[in-house]
This record gives sequence, structure tokens and C-alpha cells, in this order.
Amino acid sequence: GRELQQLSACFVMPVGDSVDSIFETVKNAARIHKSGGGTGFSFTNLRPKNDRVSTSHGLSSGPISFMKVFNEATEAINQGGFRRGANMAILNHDHPDIIEFITCKTNEKALNNFNISVGITEEFMRRAERKEEYDLVNPRSKKPAGRLNARKVFDLIVSTSWASGEPGIVFIDRLNKTNPTPHIGAIESTNPCGEQPLLPYESCNLGSINLGKMISQSAAKSAKDNGGSASGGPAVDWEKLRKTVHLSVRFLDNVIEANNYLLPEIERMTKGNRKIGLGIMGFADLLIYLGIPYNSEKALETAEEVMKFISLESKRASQKIAEERGAFPNFKKSIYDRPGGPLLRNATTTTIAPTGTISIIAGASSGIEPLFAVCFTRNVLDGAKLVEVHPIFEKIAKRDGWYSEELMKNIAAHNSIQSMTDIPEDVRKAFVTAHDVTPEWHIKMQAAFQKYTDNAVSKTVNFPHSATREDITEAYFTAYRTNCKGVTVYRDGCRSEQVLTTEKKAPEKAKRVEEETPFSAAPRPRPELTYGFTRKIKTGCGSLYVTVNYDQNNKPFELFSTMGKAGGCAASQSEAISRLISFALRSGADFQEIIKQLKGISCHSVAWGKNGKVLSCADAISKALEYCLEGSSAAAQTGTSEPAVKAVSAKAAASDDGSSHESGNSGKGARSTTVMHKGACPDCGGSLSYEEGCVVCHACAYSECG
Repeated sequence: GRELQQLSACFVMPVGDSVDSIFETVKNAARIHKSGGGTGFSFTNLRPKNDRVSTSHGLSSGPISFMKVFNEATEAINQGGFRRGANMAILNHDHPDIIEFITCKTNEKALNNFNISVGITEEFMRRAERKEEYDLVNPRSKKPAGRLNARKVFDLIVSTSWASGEPGIVFIDRLNKTNPTPHIGAIESTNPCGEQPLLPYESCNLGSINLGKMISQSAAKSAKDNGGSASGGPAVDWEKLRKTVHLSVRFLDNVIEANNYLLPEIERMTKGNRKIGLGIMGFADLLIYLGIPYNSEKALETAEEVMKFISLESKRASQKIAEERGAFPNFKKSIYDRPGGPLLRNATTTTIAPTGTISIIAGASSGIEPLFAVCFTRNVLDGAKLVEVHPIFEKIAKRDGWYSEELMKNIAAHNSIQSMTDIPEDVRKAFVTAHDVTPEWHIKMQAAFQKYTDNAVSKTVNFPHSATREDITEAYFTAYRTNCKGVTVYRDGCRSEQVLTTEKKAPEKAKRVEEETPFSAAPRPRPELTYGFTRKIKTGCGSLYVTVNYDQNNKPFELFSTMGKAGGCAASQSEAISRLISFALRSGADFQEIIKQLKGISCHSVAWGKNGKVLSCADAISKALEYCLEGSSAAAQTGTSEPAVKAVSAKAAASDDGSSHESGNSGKGARSTTVMHKGACPDCGGSLSYEEGCVVCHACAYSECG
């Protein structure tokens, strides 16, 4: 009944390696978000950071910088006035910027409109098992761009997932093994929740059958009454389920015709393949009706039986519609195009979506997940908290006479009812929650449904807060070995905010991921204003001005250096050293160890001055850092509460050499000193000069104004 009639939920949009392509996609994604859709992107085709851009003679800023552009655009668009835009970003494991991608969401406020997943292959997993290296590939040149140890990359994925729930992993080669139309293109990405792989410009319509309503009357009793062995008929009403599947397939196929497409490319691809994604919700409710614990072999058998039936009937329904209306236009050369084979109206028919919103509307358990809790608190958009009790549980409790408000509040304060002896044992057995289910059973259930699902399965592998990285490692390898197409993990309490909670006190926040991972994670963000000192040191290449800034805890936070004359290589090398030192400091590296690494490095030009013998620019920086360290020690010894920079300045004043002064630096990338030359030219390596507001290289005519 809405005027817009944009009826698709999922879209994948291409991101090409050019500014025009990138911002065309930003525009199109904004239109999709405004209409109520979610978008998936692969950023794998973008050239890596600092790769050369021939048209502008500059350097690429890399895929993560453009992800931030997409994120901000999404932030500005409210989806149709009722929900925020959602995105999926995928970067393949062999992209040169993969480490930056894995750690790009360690700060909870970063890229908050994106889910991220690493696209990996079965070969990558084999190399991770054997701790072997693999090649990185520059997507622009298609040439090798370095090597990484697969196990270290894998361990970094595990550590960041343990700390924040992201990134997930997507087996990108498995998505393409089941791609029904490989002659049309390769699958690069999925929708925001990962269950719908799509070609560029494809959209998909999802629908879910409430299995809690697919119970025959003879079996529609409480778990206490039937114990999973009701007499008088089958537990599942298979005929009702069959009719519902056929009606649902026809309905979703009709949606493709009724849809209002925002772009001609989307209409062409969607109508060419006519993909639909019929799935389920209420699976946990079904098991409860049958008295089957979620974490049991019987539950896995039920999952396979139900999904196999839905898959078979959905294909029969698609065949019937194809007989009436014709096969999907790209059927020829598809995986279904074989002599004597039936026609299909839809390239895919089944998907397991998370059903987060529609399951609430239907009063059903979400997707194929176990119950999050029997009673829980839901945080809603306006900050209010709603306490909800599972309707079947509430009905049983009231019917059998043991319901009370006090008991419900007690249940809401816990993650499980298994140890509550005031609840009957058979009820406890049936009402298994996510916190009772080990990761192994989560993965087994996902694999059971994936076996009979065309597309993919949205499933979160829940971990308790006490879970270790080894637990997550085992879950990922289990998903790999059981032919899942992807996996997402979530350790309870690893984020400061989560949608569903029990009233139980939240566990202590996880340690910063950069303190835990085998690679240095993304550094702490730089505040708008920092304070520090600048030290002048004479070197063989000229005077070097070294600025050290402090964080709010009076610890050295970053370092800048500037040569006092046109420096060419000397200026560029000292700047490179400074950037690396800043990165190390902001990532928690030991200050004295940095000094140790720099001290004593020599070059051909040695200088003598008030600072003694200076062997090189690197040695000069180490002396400035030592001076900083001495000032910090002085502040600590005197017990002063003033910033350490004050102690450094006081030490400088006492020495009366005029070589140190305080500086206030505001804004990102601020420098404490303005100079008339800017180091080496990025094109030819010549000396850059600052003239009339522009940086100019007289050797090759490179310029940069601003």
C-alpha cells in the first residue's frame, strides 16, 4: 500500500576502481537506502593504499578510506523514515590492505553502518592450517604485492572477532561453486546479513515461513504433554507446509513483477535471474512444540528433514510457474540447463534470513536460532526497555499453575533456566537457550540447513563472555569442514551495546584488541587537540625540529619531525620515521624500545652541537625522545600532577639552551612548525618547495595546492 513500491530487501552494487565508479555507487546506494533496502559491496577491486594513480600523478587512499565515504553517506540517509541503512563490506584475503580491513572496526564507533566480512577460500584455510604463506595481489596490476602468513592473518581475524564480533568470514569460492549463472558473472558480495549472495546489480526478495504454525492439530500440545512422540499423526503438518511453500514461491515471484526498480541495471539483472529466497523462522518454536532440545541429534535430523522438504517443494513450485510463464531469461547456460531437465522460473528459491524484525511481528523465534532467552529485555530505538516472555513458555506456566511475576523476573536475570528447579524438568529440557548451546552445535545446525539451501544461511554462533580465542578458532575451522558458506561469531558482552540482553550484569568490557592481536591493530584515534614540545637538534643534514605530543594520560602519543632546510631524501626519511613512530606509540608500543631501535644509527654526515654527537636524523630523533623520557621521569619523581610536557619545558628552561618549547597542535595531521619546503616529490624524488600557496617540484612540474 505504500506509494514507493520498492519491494526488495537485498542489493549488491559494484564498486569499480575509479573515482567516477565509486561515487556513482555511493549515489545509487543512497537511493536504495532511502527506499528501505540494504546493500552489499566488494571493495576487492579497488587498488591498495599508496598505489599510484596515473591520471592524477597521486597516490590511492585505499578501500578503507572509501568505505568511510559510504558509511557517512549511509549515516545521512534514513531508510524510508523507518530504519537506518545497512551495508556489507567484503574484502578478499589476498588484497594488500587486508590487515587494515580486518582491524577497521576495532573502534566501536568506526564504520557503524557496515558489517564486514573477509572473503576467504578453501585454499587459504588449508594454508592457515599448515601455517604457510600466500601471495597478496594488487587488483590494479594483477601482480603479486607481497606475502603474508595465512595463519597469522587467520589469527588476527579470530582476535578481532573475539573482541568485537567482526569481521565475519565468507567462503567466496563456495559462493561461486553454487552460483547458478556463472556465465552472467561472478558473485563478489552478499547482502548486509550475509545470507544472500548476489551478482553486481542483483536484488533479491526474501520471505520466511513460520514453522511454529506448521504443526498438525494432534501434535499442537505442550512439550510436557507430547514429549516429542505425539500419537495420532505426524509432528509436522507436511501438507500445510507444502501448500505454504507453493503459495510463498508464487508470491515472491509475483513481487519481482510488482516491484518498482530504482535503476535499469537492477531491473535487468533481477528479472534476468528472478532469484527469490524462501526461508523459515520459528524453528526453535517447532522444536519446543515437539519436545526436542535444540542441541541434540534429533534437532539436526529435524532441521535437515524440514529444509530438504522446503527445498524440494520450492523447486517444484518454480517448475510449475515456469510451465505457465516461462523460465528465468538467463536459464540457458545456467547450471540447470541440461538435456531433458525441467525449466525453472527462479535461479534460486531458498535462503535462511535472520528475520529479526518480522519474527517479532509474528511472535516467533528468529530464523534458525535457538531462543536468545526465555525471558529477556529488548532495547528499542527510543532507549526504552521492554521485558518479554516467550509466549509458549508463558502459556505452559499459566496453564500448569507455576507462573508468577517473581519467577519471570528471576528468569530475566539469567541466561538459562536449566538450573532452576522450580521449573519442571521436561520444560527446562525443551526450552534450551542460546547460552545453553555450545558453538559446536551452532555450527552443526547451520551446516544442516545449508545442506538444502540454495543461497546461504544467516546464523550467529553465540559464545559466552568467557570464551577464548581458541574456541572461536575451532568454530571457524568447524564451519570450514562442514561446508558452511560463511560464519559470524558473537561473544556475549564484547560490545558496549547489544540489541538483546538479559538483566544479568554485563561482563567486564574486553581488553583493547590492539593489546591482544598478533598484528598491530588500528591505532587509537587522534583527538582534535594535543599538547607537546618541539626540540631543535643539529644534524649533518641541517637542523631537525622534533615535536612530541602527549595523550590525556601524559604518555607520548605521536611524533612529527621537520628539516630546517630543503632536505630531499633526509626530509622524506625523517617524516617516514616519524609516521612509523606515531603509529607505534598510538598502538601501544614501548617508548624505551623505540629509543633503543633508533639510537646509534649512523649516516655519512655527522654533526656536533649542544646535544653532543648526532650520528643521523634517526639518532637525533632518539635524543629528542630521550629528552622527553627524562622530563616524564622528572615529573614522576616530583609527584607533580601537571602534564609531563611541563616538566620537559622546565628542564629546557633550566638548561637555557632555547631548544625546546611547548606547542599546541589542533586538527588531524597538524604540524608544530610551518616550513617553506615539503620534502621529496612523490613523482620524481626531487625537492619540493612551497610557493604562493602551492607545493611545487621544479624538476617535473608536480604541484599540489590547497
